[in-house]
Amino acid sequence: MPAPLLLAALSLATPIEDDPQTSQEIVVTGVRDTSVDENEYGVRAARSATRLNLSQKDTPQSISVVTRAQIDDFQLRDVNTLLNTTTGVNVQQAETDRTYYTARGFEITNFQQDGIGQPFAFGLQNGALDTAAYERVEVLRGANGLLSMTGNPSATINFIRKRPGTDLTGSVLLTGGTYDTRRVEGDLTVPLSSDGTVRSRIVGAYQDVGSYLDRYTGKRSVLYGIVEADLTPTTTLSVGYQREDNRTDGGLWGALPLFTAQGNPTDYPRSTSTSAEWTRWNILTQQIFGDLTQDLGGGWSAKASVLRKAIDEDTKLFYVYGNPDEATGDGLFAYPGWFRGPTRELTLDGYVTGPLNIGERKHEVVFGVNHGTANLMQYSSYPPAGAPLPGNSAFDGSIAEPVFPPFTLSADYNTKRTSVYGLVRLNPFDRLKIMLGGNYTWVESSGYSYGVDRVYDEKRALPFAGATFDVTKNVSLYASYSEIFNPQFEIGENLFILPPVKGDNLEAGVKGSWFGDRFYASAAVFRATQNDLAEASIFDTTIGQQLYRLINARSEGIELDVGGQPLPGLNVNGGYTALRLRDPDTGVAVRTYVPRHTARLNVTYTPPALPEVTVGGAVQYQSEISREQRAATATTPAIRTTQGDYALVDLMARWTISPALSLTANVRNLTNVKYISSLYWEQGFYGAPRTASATLAVKF
Repeated sequence: MPAPLLLAALSLATPIEDDPQTSQEIVVTGVRDTSVDENEYGVRAARSATRLNLSQKDTPQSISVVTRAQIDDFQLRDVNTLLNTTTGVNVQQAETDRTYYTARGFEITNFQQDGIGQPFAFGLQNGALDTAAYERVEVLRGANGLLSMTGNPSATINFIRKRPGTDLTGSVLLTGGTYDTRRVEGDLTVPLSSDGTVRSRIVGAYQDVGSYLDRYTGKRSVLYGIVEADLTPTTTLSVGYQREDNRTDGGLWGALPLFTAQGNPTDYPRSTSTSAEWTRWNILTQQIFGDLTQDLGGGWSAKASVLRKAIDEDTKLFYVYGNPDEATGDGLFAYPGWFRGPTRELTLDGYVTGPLNIGERKHEVVFGVNHGTANLMQYSSYPPAGAPLPGNSAFDGSIAEPVFPPFTLSADYNTKRTSVYGLVRLNPFDRLKIMLGGNYTWVESSGYSYGVDRVYDEKRALPFAGATFDVTKNVSLYASYSEIFNPQFEIGENLFILPPVKGDNLEAGVKGSWFGDRFYASAAVFRATQNDLAEASIFDTTIGQQLYRLINARSEGIELDVGGQPLPGLNVNGGYTALRLRDPDTGVAVRTYVPRHTARLNVTYTPPALPEVTVGGAVQYQSEISREQRAATATTPAIRTTQGDYALVDLMARWTISPALSLTANVRNLTNVKYISSLYWEQGFYGAPRTASATLAVKF
């Protein structure tokens, strides 16, 4: 696929036209971010794919960026709300406090902070992730084996933290809304020296919310602080601390049965929950981080980063399984559990990048080393399970708290990942750039999880190749290829850990940027193959574990993406994804809980004649999804659950009263659509109905 497009590009002889509005110059001072304007939805450069400071147009992979302006316009205060607005990403919220994410048909397993991080310990995000500490979020779709140590053809989510400036600035946001939503958020930058060479920034947020779900409430507190110092004119040191405490009561472990004992679809009120009054889901996440950036002269620079992450969990939960009888409601059963445990991660990364002059032409090089260790322990307490829940007792929250036995250590395992990576960006002539690189990764694991050994030792080299060709000064063609190797931690139906996923990823397309890189658009075709991929099968109540089966899957599709400011005052961000997801050997559709068509569009407009007013809207559309439960016996037909296609519409309006004061109103799910939020598992619950909020912002 890439070769024919590249050859076609080379055959074009169109002269590159000058655009007086376009500038390819990128200026970066120290590590402070100058790649994005405060009120726009576009960025000048992103490092998520290669660590080179490239524009989106010059990167041979698909990248979307959600800027701070979009986060504030649409009140995207947690990662689930944010990623629901992003091209090609599906938020699989199978429970209230644990979430899976997919892109291009496959699970997203890696959230990074400023370009480093490790895959989720359990393959999912525990608790909400607040956005208060982040300047923007970069979503790199397709395999990112170069910088994520192991390849995954879905996406890598890179959260770019806020950094301090040299001037005293600050803001306070006060929000109130539906279901007793209350939130306060503060952001303060303070220079610690008269010349600004030492500076600090502190961000805090506190949120207290109710819910449309019966008995579900939550409190979230966030604290983020960073100090940055220019030790010399060429050396910058940053150190920081980040803390997020999520505490919810009445959360769902599992969700609602999707069909009755008679095999018919269930239809509950949106507020229905299987939680009990005594349940809780508490997740505390803390991070200590630092980086040292050194200008080596001649365009060369080096950066060393460290991230220490600690996650502590205390969750007392109530799971309900079975299928209710349509006449009596009987047929549901109880499965309580209490869990505690720490997860500790350490990630080190160092790289050097700079230009090389060969044959009177300037090329670019980056090479580095990444090392990560992680330890997870989980203590569990299981009272006797299987108590029947007659009538409506599974949904009214009246189940008494059982007597929990002493904790036992159910999981204790360690992983270690070491990767050496490198890339050269060749410049054979002005229009053509060729990237060649890859990494060599060694992954080890030891320990056990719920009676299953998690022991393996794998080594693998992953190549990467990409190219861009400038058709004009504003439009380029691109292509890239990467291989996939991703160890899995899921447990198979035979109670053994599953083997690593292997495959490849191909992508090609056209990109353009205009108006000084303020507006960006792309169109891509992609194909990704994964063999021996884990897919959720059944929940084994005897060991308290979700079990998985192996499938082969090939994802093929197209993707359109836009972002930025095409006209003064008009901001847009969004895109469309269409994919086909099948077993490459049989042609049978797989992973039918992933929508085959998704569209996202976020638009705001500030009329030049009325600059104090901003209005906007957002749409999130997805096509039909379904899930088929395998038959209990050979003579019993399989049961299929379907969620039809739907679109959610959000609105916003802001009145800027003065440069220091503004008022923003937001409405979500304007048309009050009722929908099942995910069919990732064989249970599900309904998404939120129409909600509204208002935010008062004070800046100084």
